[in-house]
Amino acid sequence: MNSDSHNAPRGAAPIVGVDPASLDRAAAILRAGGLVAVPTETVYGLAADATNGAAVAAIYTAKGRPSFNPLISHVASLAMAEELAHFSPLARRLAEHFWPGPLTLVLPRKTKCPVSDLATAGLPSIGVRVPQHIATLEIIRRVGRPLAAPSANPSEALSPTTAAHVASGLGPRIDLIVDGGACSAGVESTIIAVGETGAVLLRPGAIARADIELFTGPLASPDASDGVVAPGMMKRHYAPRARLRLDAMNASDGEAFLAFGAPPPGVLPSLNLSIRGDLAEAASNLFAMLRTLDVSHDAIAVQTIPESGLGEAINDRLRRGTLLSRESGV
Repeated sequence: MNSDSHNAPRGAAPIVGVDPASLDRAAAILRAGGLVAVPTETVYGLAADATNGAAVAAIYTAKGRPSFNPLISHVASLAMAEELAHFSPLARRLAEHFWPGPLTLVLPRKTKCPVSDLATAGLPSIGVRVPQHIATLEIIRRVGRPLAAPSANPSEALSPTTAAHVASGLGPRIDLIVDGGACSAGVESTIIAVGETGAVLLRPGAIARADIELFTGPLASPDASDGVVAPGMMKRHYAPRARLRLDAMNASDGEAFLAFGAPPPGVLPSLNLSIRGDLAEAASNLFAMLRTLDVSHDAIAVQTIPESGLGEAINDRLRRGTLLSRESGV
């Protein structure tokens, strides 16, 4: 495996090995808000500090991800996962048996969970797993924070199972690639949402259904999940209680005004997603600001946001929130 960048494509991120100095370098980049491709037993992940909204937004930009899908938070231990999510006895048994390994558990998010709302797409649940790759576990320990890490490929492209795959797809867009060799599983983790007594299969993956059902009994389908909100169920994304009005130029009586960039003349914003007009900053602020205004107002007017770059995902999220608010009778 490579221990320097001489084999990387021109303009691509450096490729390093899994020696301690390289892992220290990767951890320093992640703590500073950068993007690092890391090896796991499933596929290579594009990692960022899950507690840093701007870093998470950079994942979407690098991948060209079309909407704010929830991202799995990778941790180094069950104890670290328990700082983020509520574990039922069943969830704990599954974690103790399958972790480290390619099983993602979708669980209720704790109130004081430090993971960015952008990483969980504003959902009340969070997907967590402990990957089975010593290099990435060491990086997580060095960072001391959970890492959001979807597959390290452009959106809708094939998932990468070698460092070379990452370099050819994302090399110029990220800061570092850690080469941990070829992935042993080569397919993504199995995702299940876990309740008190049963579980729902949200995505088949590297652990077979039958192996999980030894612990859970028959896995339900998402349609039978009795309100499970989780990755893979996009229309269940967080929708504010307040009514949303998009492409607004002012605020009517009783409305909050959520601005982007310079507000219209004479309009005093309640909050501004990015006074600089920076779409990555706006993405990192979106869910938190909607939550804040949802507490204080019954309606939120949102200034026009460009459709370019991350603006497409921001507008997609806002439109979904508008539809869900209407469907719920708010």
